[in-house]
Amino acid sequence: MATTIKISEEMHDKLQAFKMYPRESYNEVLERILEDLSELNEETRGKIERARKQIEDGQYTTHEDLGKEMGFQ
Repeated sequence: MATTIKISEEMHDKLQAFKMYPRESYNEVLERILEDLSELNEETRGKIERARKQIEDGQYTTHEDLGKEMGFQ
C-alpha cells in the first residue's frame, strides 16, 4: 500500500541529495537511511557510553596535547 506524505521543499532537497542514483525512489532512500540509523544505534551505543564515561573521568587527550606529543606544535 502506498501512502502520500507532505514534506517541505527543504526536506525534498535533502532527500534528493541522499539519492545514490537518479531514479532511486524516496522510499528506497528513506529505507536506507533508517537501516543505517538502526545499525548505527545498535552497533555504537555501547562505544558512545564508554567514551562519555572516559571523558567524565578525565581520560582523554586534547588536540593541542596530541599535537605537542607528535611534534606539530
